[in-house]
Amino acid sequence: MADVIVANSRIHGSGIFATRDFAQDEIILAIDDTRVDDDEHPLRSEFGEYSYHCDYLAGGRTVLMRSPERYINSCCDPNTFVKTIDGIRYVVARRPIRSGEEITYDYIIDCHGGIVWKCSCGSRRCRGTIVSSFFELPVELQLEYLPLLNPWFVEEHRLKVDALRKLS
Repeated sequence: MADVIVANSRIHGSGIFATRDFAQDEIILAIDDTRVDDDEHPLRSEFGEYSYHCDYLAGGRTVLMRSPERYINSCCDPNTFVKTIDGIRYVVARRPIRSGEEITYDYIIDCHGGIVWKCSCGSRRCRGTIVSSFFELPVELQLEYLPLLNPWFVEEHRLKVDALRKLS
């Protein structure tokens, strides 16, 4: 975590910020997916606010987001994306990131179904709403994000992804 810090965010509550410059495609941090939420390992009230910061993965698997990744805010013009390499998810720079810049990703990448809420990212590309599915994004944005989708998401939504690829 030496390369990022948690601090107040103009987007929402706390966010994580770069403490050094990152190059495009550079790994910023590994995501800790070890705390699975399932019937055998349910989230309990002692996790407090952490119980509200989960990520939904392949096959309906749910994991508790840990610090610092739990503080990454959504943005309609994100500077990172999540890439799975050898079974480990990493936050990867989508473009060069300057020291002091907030690390963001678009929550809707690799997402199908969920809660719709108001976006407060403030970027020039802000859509105003975080929709509930990747496939609800404007087609141009789906095409832009297509290379960022993780293999598990592509496989689970093969027909829709194949139809999208035909448009490109």
